[in-house]
Amino acid sequence: MKSETGLARSLRLLARLIAYPDQASLPLLRDALEEDRTIPRTRRVELARLVDWLLDLDALDAEACYVALFDRGRAASLHLFEHVHSDSRERGPAMIDLVKTYEAAGLYLAPGEMPDYLPAFLEFASTQPPREARASLAEIAHILNRIMSALVDRNSPYASAIGALLDLAGEKARAVKLAPEEPIDATWEEPPAFAGCSSHGQARPDAPQPIQFVR
Repeated sequence: MKSETGLARSLRLLARLIAYPDQASLPLLRDALEEDRTIPRTRRVELARLVDWLLDLDALDAEACYVALFDRGRAASLHLFEHVHSDSRERGPAMIDLVKTYEAAGLYLAPGEMPDYLPAFLEFASTQPPREARASLAEIAHILNRIMSALVDRNSPYASAIGALLDLAGEKARAVKLAPEEPIDATWEEPPAFAGCSSHGQARPDAPQPIQFVR
């Protein structure tokens, strides 16, 4: 029973550590980290450095760093289905199935919270017996390795938190070669209607006005 409690606490600790930063909770996370005996000691030292780094930041700076790191591209996204389904049609049904899985375990998401958000997945895993919890982490090990590789490439101390999850899953951290990508904001950008009429013919009212269709 003690090991169950230890693993569950470690998963909840890591869930809060990689969630959107909350400066007020960091001292409590630091205390929980010092008491933890499930995460390997060397990894706990790295995680302590992450907490100290966040504590040294102004709250707004910590939030800005978080958004720039996790929300400006797919490689380091904490939304699991971003790495599996991207924008395909399978993503919607997969989200629904995951919500049903959470609710069957007694976990209900807050309004607007996405079920494939890694901290939410870790909260769910913390409700499971140790064997099932570790198996759940092992199932997403390939995604965790992808995220960790992206964070290592960016010299982010958050990489230690993903490494700790791989440790708990009994998996080894493996470098993944990541292809260059456009930021998510750029891929969602709408092209200008008619390629921008004001700069394509309207400068001469007496001339024919070409319409340029944009795919």
